[in-house]
Amino acid sequence: MVPQHLRAFFWDTNLDNLDPVSYPNYTIARLLEYGNQAAVAWLRETFSEEMIKRVISNERRLSRKSANFWALAYGIPSDQVAALKADR
Repeated sequence: MVPQHLRAFFWDTNLDNLDPVSYPNYTIARLLEYGNQAAVAWLRETFSEEMIKRVISNERRLSRKSANFWALAYGIPSDQVAALKADR
């Protein structure tokens, strides 16, 4: 279940059907793209660093701006981030 303080970041989603653990890529990408400090803190408590890095590397739904920021924050080379590749 998505905590109450994070529900605003999922404005277009039926939260009754969203289990963050069952849909980690969607949940992590959404909060990395639109979340605030509290959202990132919740991500770090809920998901492993490895899982978050995997989403940053593989998720094409991240904007270039967000992908670049999170790649820098997690030390992921930009050439390993799908959202930053030219053929996107």
